[in-house]
Amino acid sequence: MYKAPVEEIAFTLKHVAGMVEAMGSGLLGDLGEDLVDAILTEAGRFATEEIAPLADIGDRQGARLSNGEVRTPDGWRDLYRNWAAGGWNGLTAPEEFGGQALPHMLNVAALEMWNSGSMAFALCPTLTIGAVEALNVHGSVALKDRYLARMVSGEWTGTMNLTEPHAGSDLGVLKARAERREDGSYRIFGQKIFITWGEHDAADNIIHLVLARLPDAPAGTRGISLFLVPKFLVNEDGSLGARNDLHCHSLEHKLGIHGSPTCTMIYGDGKFGDETGAVGWLIGEENKGLACMFTMMNNARLAVGMQGVAICEAATQKAIAYAKERTQGKAPGWSGPGMSPIIEHPDVIRMLLTMKALTQGSRAIAYTCAHAIDMAHRAADRREHWQERAALLTPIAKSFATDAGVDVASLGIQVHGGMGFIEETGAARYLRDARIAPIYEGTNGIQAIDLVTRKLPLSDGKQVGGLITELKAIAGAVRSSNLDGFGSTADRLDSALADLEQATSWLLARLAESRSAEALAGATPYQRLFGLALTGCYLAKGGLAQTKDGAGGSRIALCRFAAENLLSETAALKDRVVNGADSLAAARAILA
Repeated sequence: MYKAPVEEIAFTLKHVAGMVEAMGSGLLGDLGEDLVDAILTEAGRFATEEIAPLADIGDRQGARLSNGEVRTPDGWRDLYRNWAAGGWNGLTAPEEFGGQALPHMLNVAALEMWNSGSMAFALCPTLTIGAVEALNVHGSVALKDRYLARMVSGEWTGTMNLTEPHAGSDLGVLKARAERREDGSYRIFGQKIFITWGEHDAADNIIHLVLARLPDAPAGTRGISLFLVPKFLVNEDGSLGARNDLHCHSLEHKLGIHGSPTCTMIYGDGKFGDETGAVGWLIGEENKGLACMFTMMNNARLAVGMQGVAICEAATQKAIAYAKERTQGKAPGWSGPGMSPIIEHPDVIRMLLTMKALTQGSRAIAYTCAHAIDMAHRAADRREHWQERAALLTPIAKSFATDAGVDVASLGIQVHGGMGFIEETGAARYLRDARIAPIYEGTNGIQAIDLVTRKLPLSDGKQVGGLITELKAIAGAVRSSNLDGFGSTADRLDSALADLEQATSWLLARLAESRSAEALAGATPYQRLFGLALTGCYLAKGGLAQTKDGAGGSRIALCRFAAENLLSETAALKDRVVNGADSLAAARAILA
C-alpha cells in the first residue's frame, strides 16, 4: 500500500528546488517551514489513508455511463467531497475567491501525493485547478464573480474541451462552432472527445472551458475562441438553473485510469433546453482563445509531469516492499537460512536503485520548475528571467517525468516477475495508468519540438546557457567537497554537462541556419539528455545538502549510483542529436 513520502517531498522542496532560499528572501510572504510541513503531512495522510485504499476499486469498476449520467466508482463521490471540504482545491487560488494563495510548489507536491494515491481520481482536481487559473487570468469580472468561488471550493469542477475526432494536436482545424446572441451570450455546437471528467456525479456542476470557432473567424489557430459552458446554467442568485444543452454521449474504454471518466461530449444537439445550442460566455477576446487556454495547458503540462513522478514513487514503493518479502535462490554472499529475499540479488538492486534515482530526479526537476513559476509571480525584479526558466523547464518536467513513469512502472513489474503480470498484485495498474501521460497535454515529441525550437532560443540562448552554468557549479561543489562517498560523480557530471552543452550549441546553430529539420530530428534524444543531466545534478545537490545537515550519506550513495550507472547514456544521446539526422532522412523511404 502506498505511503506518502512526506519527508522526502519536504526535503526536495526545501533543499533542492529552492523553497528555503525563497522563504529566506521574503518572497513567499509569511510562509514558514512549520506550515509547509503541516500542509504536506495532512496531504500525505489524506492520500495514504483515504485516496489510495479506493484506487483498486476505481480501477476494477471504472466510471459507468447509464442514461446519459456518469457514475464514479463506489466511494469516489464521497472521497471527492471530503477532499474538497479539506480546502485542497484552493491551495494556490486567489484569496478573494476563497483560495489560500500559497506557492505553486506546495500545490505540485500535493498533486504528487493525490496522483500516487490514484491518478484516475487526481485528474478531476487537476483539471479544475487549471480551469480556475485560466478563468482568473482571462475571465471577465462578471464570470469570475459568478463561477470562481464555487470552483475554488471544489463544489463545482472544471474541464478543458480541446480535442475533436479530426483535431488532436493541430487545434487549428477544429470545427466546433459558436454563434453570437444579442444578450452577449453565445451558443456552442459540436463534438469534443477525450474530455477528462467531462461528466460525473461527484460535484453539483461542471464548468466546461470549450474552444470553438465563430462564423467570421480567420482560419487556423488565429480564429479560435474560448467559452465557459456550464452543465447547469446559474441563476442570478447563484443557484443552479436549467440543464444546458450538452451531454456525455459515450465513455472511452481505456488501457488505464479506468476510474476517470473520459467522455465524448456533444454540445448543442437539442437534447436539453428550449433552444438548440449550449449556452456559453466568452473568456478573453474573440479569436484569441488559444492564448487563454494555454494558461490552463501550461499548468496541466507540469501537473502531468507530476503524474509521472507520482507513478514512479508508488511503483517503486510497491517493488521494494515485494522484493523484501519474495524469496528466490541464494544471492551472492547470502548466509541466512533458505532462499534469500530477491532484494539481495545484484540485478534486482540495480533495478530498484534505477527506479529510485529516476523518481527522485523527476521530482526535483518538476519541483524546480514549480519554483520558477512561483518566482515569476513573486520576484518582480527578475520576472523575465524566471518566466523564461519556467518555460525552459516545463517541457522537460512534463516529458522526462512521464517517460520515467512508464520506465519505472515497467521495471516494477519486472521486479515482481511473473506476479507483476498478474492484475491482483497491483503492479500492472501503475504501468497501465502511466502510459497515457507521455501522450496527453502535448505528446512528449511535441514537448521536444517546443523545447528545441522555442525554449532554447530564449534570450538568444542565454537562458539555457545560464542554467548549464548553474549545473556546472553543482558539479564543482561535488568535486570540492572531497567526499569519498561521491566516487566518480564529479567526473560523470562534468561529462554529462559537456554533452549537454555541445548538443545545445549544435541545435542552436542549426536553428540559426534555418536547418530546423536537422534540429528536430534530434529533439527527443536531446530532451532526455537534458533530463538526465538535471537528474544527476539535482541528486548531487540533495546529497550535498544532506551532508550539511549531518544526516548521513544515503542521498550521496544514490547520486553516485545514478552518476555511474545512468549518466553514461548522455554521450550516446549527444551522438544521436548531432549525427542522427542524415540517417533518419536517408531511411525515411523505408516507411513509404
